[in-house]
Amino acid sequence: MGLKGLAGCLVFTLLAGAAWATEQAPIEAKAEEKAQVLEEKAADKVSSAPAPKSEAITPTEAQAVDPAGAAPLDDPLTCLARSIYWEAKGKDTPEMEAVASVVMNRLGHDGFPDTVCAVVKQGSESKSCQFSWWCDGKPDQVKEDAEYALAKEIAGKALNRQLKDRTHGAMYFHDRRVHPGWANEYRRTAQIGKFQFYKPAGGDAR
Repeated sequence: MGLKGLAGCLVFTLLAGAAWATEQAPIEAKAEEKAQVLEEKAADKVSSAPAPKSEAITPTEAQAVDPAGAAPLDDPLTCLARSIYWEAKGKDTPEMEAVASVVMNRLGHDGFPDTVCAVVKQGSESKSCQFSWWCDGKPDQVKEDAEYALAKEIAGKALNRQLKDRTHGAMYFHDRRVHPGWANEYRRTAQIGKFQFYKPAGGDAR
């Protein structure tokens, strides 16, 4: 292929990419709008029933959000998906779903914030992050597209209240290979893959 042919292919690729991004923008905006409404309802404990079809985030909408895995962490779906990705990527789907459940269980509960992003970032101001990936000083951009696509799918389902909570209401978890001192203060609710899950014995979050 000559130089002109290569240049033509490059221009076509760039134009196609720009057109795709333009098409995705309204889908992404709609997903983020739905996610905010679902987040508010989850924080207010309005209902535990799955979101009505008209309100639920569709798989297509979930995938349109943060397509490059590098967007600022300022909307519910991105914050939840990135947390699932960094806490449980490379593990089985049940483990990723369980991490999503912990975030959603914390949302709006006494002792925790009422937005997903605030839950994920909690403790960063005092360098005692609840989710270690947020304070580890490493870049938070996604590196594996397939794993992140799965994380976004799970995040959408979690916000839609379509996930079964295998953790039984857990608000804390750790890798079972470690033994943090705080675990003795809580009641273990489940072991899922490499993780152990806990909630306060008396129901009070801290």
